[in-house]
Amino acid sequence: MKVIEHLRQAKGTLLSFEILPPLKGRDIRSIYEGIDPLMEFKPSFINVTYHREEVVYKERGGGLLQKIRLRKRPGTIGICAMIKAQYNVDTVPHLICGGFSREETEDALIELNFLGIGNVLALRGDAVKNEGHFIPERDGHAHAVELIRQIAALNKGVYLHEEEQEAAPTDLCVGAACYPEKHPEALNLDIDIAYLKQKVDAGAAYLMTQMFFDNAKYFAFVERCRAEGITVPIIPGLKPLTALRQIGFIPKTFHVDLPQAFAAELVKCRTDAEVRRVGVEWCIAQSRELRAKGAPCLHYYTMGRSEAVREVLGQVM
Repeated sequence: MKVIEHLRQAKGTLLSFEILPPLKGRDIRSIYEGIDPLMEFKPSFINVTYHREEVVYKERGGGLLQKIRLRKRPGTIGICAMIKAQYNVDTVPHLICGGFSREETEDALIELNFLGIGNVLALRGDAVKNEGHFIPERDGHAHAVELIRQIAALNKGVYLHEEEQEAAPTDLCVGAACYPEKHPEALNLDIDIAYLKQKVDAGAAYLMTQMFFDNAKYFAFVERCRAEGITVPIIPGLKPLTALRQIGFIPKTFHVDLPQAFAAELVKCRTDAEVRRVGVEWCIAQSRELRAKGAPCLHYYTMGRSEAVREVLGQVM
């Protein structure tokens, strides 16, 4: 079933979560170990992230360096197929612009359609490490809206090459990302929402937020989107903090603010256990409020760890 169908048929707030592909060299059991503890809560769908290559330089002698591209977390599409078969739950693979030409993107979308995976979250993706800004592949997409337009075209049976124009259409539900606190590269929130509307107009059936810790910002963001004519469901993304290093890492990496009341408790913490207690309690409160006020779905970023999310859900669902 497509994500938008889950949302339209829901009689209350749904549940979903997001996992990371395992590091290269680990097998599918590491995925199952992270999913098994959460299945009792009956998620409507599971997102699987995609991680683009990293660039390293290897000395070749004579003062020469060889540029090598490495991928540490391969297998997003295959993992989605395995999860669907193992748990009979719908999956949402992330598909990014970075590292893909338009032809490679089309091949990936056709593969998803063959496998019966009817959902995709369309993202631009981050820049390669050591590059100052995002650089698209030759004949690739520079923005998520372009990727969404390609998927929408395939859904109409319009392929890249003329001889394929009569090919069968795909049937993919497209989701897109949004940022209640503004995309870090956007000049301001108004401009960011204007670009977001372009993604919806291009074919995004629902939106998934970046993680946030201040529900007031989510509610204000949804209200502003509605005022600009964005009517699709906007799913809140949540993450319980569980470690000391996350206090600095997450706000900096994901460009989110921590509310003063939350920050005041976190700065008192001296151990990971203390951070986990505060983080889980805050996430429980967030989840309860969002559910009470009619959020369409609660989406949890597990980061490959399910224990804290399971603790939250035990108090919320």
